[in-house]
Amino acid sequence: MRVIAVVNQKGGVGKTTSVVNIASKLAMLGKKVLVIDLDPQGNLSISLGIPSHELEFTVYEVLKEVVTIEEAVFKKDKFHVLPANIDLSGAEVELSGAAGREFLLREALEKLDKDVYDYVLIDCSPSLGILTLNALVACREVFIPLQAEYLAMQGINQLINTISIVKSRLNKKIEITGIIVTMYDKRKNLHKEVVERIKEHFEDKVFKTYINSTVALAEAPSFGKDIFEYKADSIGAEDYESLVKEIIKMPQPE
Repeated sequence: MRVIAVVNQKGGVGKTTSVVNIASKLAMLGKKVLVIDLDPQGNLSISLGIPSHELEFTVYEVLKEVVTIEEAVFKKDKFHVLPANIDLSGAEVELSGAAGREFLLREALEKLDKDVYDYVLIDCSPSLGILTLNALVACREVFIPLQAEYLAMQGINQLINTISIVKSRLNKKIEITGIIVTMYDKRKNLHKEVVERIKEHFEDKVFKTYINSTVALAEAPSFGKDIFEYKADSIGAEDYESLVKEIIKMPQPE
């Protein structure tokens, strides 16, 4: 079971879009997938058309150890979702004094049968608080979406330092294994220059597939659909299909 946290404390870089569409294509290729919405805004759950008022349990109750992941999952047609809603916004405060608060998500995942899912993708909030820390402690791999813009690298050192601290103190197996270039426009020289900077910094961890900036990717969530359901013949669908093929082929960390 590959557990991958999709992290960037900068908002609007394509974290949720990437989680939704990677999960969808993995499922289309026959993989068993769980996605975890670890953002109090619940954007992933909203993007998938999951009605928050109908949810009996969410990731909030899982972290509070009220229910297990199996009891809280929402079963979509292609994959399972551990959803979130506004209740999660109180978790930062409520969990701050809890013993072993950084390990709550890891412990919940460890209770799963390892054959239930091939991939677990965690959509993190745009912060480096206790929720994101839970994701970093629970995961084996980290994917970082980086927008092809001048300010893309701003704050990345802070994220890398946080991951290094987690690795030294809480999760020795964690590795940054993938950098996803998002909102790319090959017509813009600035984007090409930014990508070169990203590749200089992260070298072979940068995926060869860049996610182009397209209207279809922005529109799909408003219909509660992934890009393959919304517009399967779009450039966005082609990009995420190519990216997922890279993910499947990539060597896993030792």
